[in-house]
Amino acid sequence: MAELCKISFPRSDFIPITLECHQNLSEHLTIQNSPVLFGCRTGICGTCLVEVLGDIPPPQPDEQEILETLALKNPNARLACQLDLTANIAIQTLEK
Repeated sequence: MAELCKISFPRSDFIPITLECHQNLSEHLTIQNSPVLFGCRTGICGTCLVEVLGDIPPPQPDEQEILETLALKNPNARLACQLDLTANIAIQTLEK
């Protein structure tokens, strides 16, 4: 049986979802089940910038470059389309 990861959305009315670990969030989150918006889905537009609470692998160099531009002072900032789900996490939109 595949290992499962729960994704919750604090400070929102959206219900948590459960996916197999290492699934791509951008393929499973829609406007109906997530407060996260997606644009390019490749990690270059920054539309899906979120704050992640939980244990996930560090960003790859390309994502890190975007994060340094968009959210330099937030160590929990990530691009939701680039996350490698390895554990239960909470995702919330960044306050602007």
